[in-house]
Amino acid sequence: MTAVQNFINSVIATHKKGNAGEHAYRPALQQLFDALEPGKVSALNEPKRVQVGAPDFSISRGDIVIGHCEAKDIDIDLKAMKDANAAQKKRYVGGLQNLIYTNCLEWLWYRDGELKHEIRIADYLMGVQPIPDRYLALEAMLREFIAQSPQTITSSRALAERMAGKAVLIKDILANSLMADKGGESELMNQYEAFKTHLIHDISIADFADIYAETITYGMFAARLHDKSLNTFSRQEALELLPKSNPFLRNLFGYIAGPNLDPRITWIIDDLAVVFRASDVSKLMEKYGKTTQRNDPFLHFYEDFLKAYNPSKRDARGVWYTPEPVVNFIVRAVDDVLKTEFGLADGLADTSKVTIPWDTGQKDKKGKPLMTTKEVHRVQILDPATGTGTFLAEVIKQIAPRVQHNAPGMWASYVEKDLIPRLHGFELLMASYAMCHMKLDMVLREYGYEPTKDPPRVSVYLTNSLEEGEAANQTLPFAQWLSNEVKEANKIKRDMPIMCVIGNPPYSGESSNRSPWIMDLLEAYKREPGGKERLRERNPKWINDDYVKFIRMAEALIAKNGRGVLGFITNHGYLDNPTFRGMRWHLLQTFDKIYVINLHGNSKKKEVSPDGTADKNVFDIQQGVSIVVATKSGGSSAAEASVSHHDLWGGRKQKYEYLWSERLDTAQWSNLKLHNRYLMFDQIDHVLLDKYDESPSLNELMPHNGVGIVTAHDEFVVGSREELVAKFERFRSSSANADALHNDFGVERKKGWDILKGHAALRSEKDLSKLVRDFLYRPFEKTQIFYEDRLVWRTVRDVMEHLELLPVSRTPS
Repeated sequence: MTAVQNFINSVIATHKKGNAGEHAYRPALQQLFDALEPGKVSALNEPKRVQVGAPDFSISRGDIVIGHCEAKDIDIDLKAMKDANAAQKKRYVGGLQNLIYTNCLEWLWYRDGELKHEIRIADYLMGVQPIPDRYLALEAMLREFIAQSPQTITSSRALAERMAGKAVLIKDILANSLMADKGGESELMNQYEAFKTHLIHDISIADFADIYAETITYGMFAARLHDKSLNTFSRQEALELLPKSNPFLRNLFGYIAGPNLDPRITWIIDDLAVVFRASDVSKLMEKYGKTTQRNDPFLHFYEDFLKAYNPSKRDARGVWYTPEPVVNFIVRAVDDVLKTEFGLADGLADTSKVTIPWDTGQKDKKGKPLMTTKEVHRVQILDPATGTGTFLAEVIKQIAPRVQHNAPGMWASYVEKDLIPRLHGFELLMASYAMCHMKLDMVLREYGYEPTKDPPRVSVYLTNSLEEGEAANQTLPFAQWLSNEVKEANKIKRDMPIMCVIGNPPYSGESSNRSPWIMDLLEAYKREPGGKERLRERNPKWINDDYVKFIRMAEALIAKNGRGVLGFITNHGYLDNPTFRGMRWHLLQTFDKIYVINLHGNSKKKEVSPDGTADKNVFDIQQGVSIVVATKSGGSSAAEASVSHHDLWGGRKQKYEYLWSERLDTAQWSNLKLHNRYLMFDQIDHVLLDKYDESPSLNELMPHNGVGIVTAHDEFVVGSREELVAKFERFRSSSANADALHNDFGVERKKGWDILKGHAALRSEKDLSKLVRDFLYRPFEKTQIFYEDRLVWRTVRDVMEHLELLPVSRTPS
């Protein structure tokens, strides 16, 4: 009797018991796989792994996993699954290279995401009806399934898709594991809590699992990129291959590679290693070109990865990856002003040093910080929202050819002694942080740098730029690694004389970055020009946008240093919005010269070029953007900064070409004469603006005003006249029981509102129809409202009584 015959007999016997579920057939499945090559091939069913999203069986040859099997109940149609089952199958087919899906009767074999073979050995009609002449075919298919070895991956796109498939499974398994551990203790939960404490305080389990999965995937990718022995690769080997210049990632992989890795995720990370073992990553990356040239290979490979991993995330992250022409222009501009306005002939490549006070981190007997002096480089460069390191990589690209031309044999020494110590980046997300380290490592190597035996760490830290203060010492390893990152970053914020701040900070109108440190700094922007009087704005919330906070942080660092250069691309709203007048005044006091290129592209404002042609954004976003380069040379002049302005209109290609070719000192600037009240950094007709200001305000024209009616429960008080009269006749006839009234009339309870007061008010009303008024519920939608003070949340009678139609209602959330 064949193994398949034994299997189907067992399935039939189990089914005849009448109460067999999906799990009842697993012993038969395990025996079938074990019988294919006894003693050599075995199937493992690990319930704890299955509970968090692993397939039901892993099939191993010795210690090496060669495939997986997902088992469904016999009445489930494998090709017509819906909802959770369909989503699970999509994840498994995309993430597992060698996979069997079966309901014991139908067998589907997927290889590299494609259906390779399918066999049905029984029908499910009035019980299990075997088809014996297909038994040998199934056994042959299963033997081929266990004989498979990983195929070499020869396409960069295929590698990106395989990585994405594994990352999806890692993310789901991590999220499920964390949900299972909620309220308890586990290493994964400790890591999640440490991440919330030190970095993103409101991060969800799902989002943490997402960035953790990406970090593991790209950490393995970075390790394989350095691997010279292509025939071997594992998570343990990844630890050895990761550059010593990235201690946080090495510490993280100390956990990933170690014996204490959570067994619920071990199998899928080992499976990811198999994908890399089948890939020559360095060769595949050649397709994208060199990091030292245009068209960043890491960006384009990452886009392929995101397209397969999470397409919506790819769209959402578009703003993070700044177009290369923009990056190139800003870095060249900063380099130029260092030469022309600071007298540093080598610009960004300058190696001169200064002596500064330095906090030793220790206290004297009175508890005061022990200070010393330290010699550091003058031109310290920081990207406080570095993402994948595009701006820092561009700095290297600008510097390397000059150093190599002037001193060809000194490049390696220059990198370790005069470049890495002054090139700094802060990043909040682990995946971007890992990619940044990888990119900087590769661009340095492509310019010929080979690390020494004990290279300095790359000064890119996992931290929140908008927070300040020492992190508490932690006993848990992950918390210690994060704490060390934050502490080292704080030394740069607190002690390092930052001279150049560059980058593309994030935009977020409803920012959650509200640490006391940055909010205190931001108070300077919430004052009228002159800095004394509070800003006369009822709601200056847009000043709390993240990009404004990053500008304020950069300004503070440069002001503290006494001289420096700011080079950012940001939302262009602060250029002309009246609310930002205090911000503009403050920038004028800090800097000597401010250069602004308004790149426009604001589809929200429907911006059109002056010649009538379409105006496009340099990003795939709706919000218009601008470049600012601001310099503080360190002179004693008390005069306000001069503002040079340039409008760049047109198509995206046209704007890119301009930025690639133009320089700060050759651009056609307009020297702005600033309006004495608003100080707008844009071309504004001052005469019209003054006339506008002289006109009466809306508050003067309409001194008595308000927001209008607020119903708080539309479905209760809005409707047709007949409906409302009938409803409130029933309402006042009902007993005075609050719970019954809320339930019977479907009215949600609201704090500060008592339904019984409305009920009592109607008892003395003789004609309820008099309380029904015409109501403009929405523009052009006329209906009726039951206009009674104790039943409508706010009737606003002092305003509404003067209107023929009561205007639109707004129900508070």
